[in-house]
Amino acid sequence: MPESSAIALRPATLGEIALLRRWDEQPQVVAADPNDDWDWEVELARTPAWREQLIAELGGRPIGVVQIIDPAQEDSHYWGEVPANLRAIDIWIGEPTELGKGYGTTMMRLALAPCFADPLVTAVLIDPLDSNTRAHRFYQRLGFTFLEHRRFGDDDCSVYRLDRATWAEFNAKATSYGTEMISGKRLPQDGQCPPIPAHEQRLN
Repeated sequence: MPESSAIALRPATLGEIALLRRWDEQPQVVAADPNDDWDWEVELARTPAWREQLIAELGGRPIGVVQIIDPAQEDSHYWGEVPANLRAIDIWIGEPTELGKGYGTTMMRLALAPCFADPLVTAVLIDPLDSNTRAHRFYQRLGFTFLEHRRFGDDDCSVYRLDRATWAEFNAKATSYGTEMISGKRLPQDGQCPPIPAHEQRLN
């Protein structure tokens, strides 16, 4: 099995619509995100400044998706009225054969690093389903704290927040457990955090 450190994020492309649609139909994605239509044909043709839609690759092979947005600028106002200088992340592994191997941990760290690389960003938000309690524990292990229960459209969700200070403290602790620095970003070595159980993914 390739090391989780072989994971990289890159922009999603219009040529991957069929792959993304296939992932949308996977049981773990449907279970964790039953009511969203990502409308890939439209959204991948757009490149708004407030969003990044990324493919996670393992050794050059696509395995999942990361989306990072500025919730204050996002044009559907999904998050409602929120302060400036926040980010929100969606993350999921689409390939069923890659579930439960710890890759989600590395994907999340790769997503968090550029968020906090902007010195103005104060915190990151995520919104897993209320029912996805194992995902809640996963995020808590990464330093996220529960804020509130909230309904987004047809979904009852739990909102979690990771503040900059907590993220910095978490990474400082991780350093003492043998993390490596890659391109200025702290990444965990495989096994530093427990893998995400297969039925937890998609995470948000």
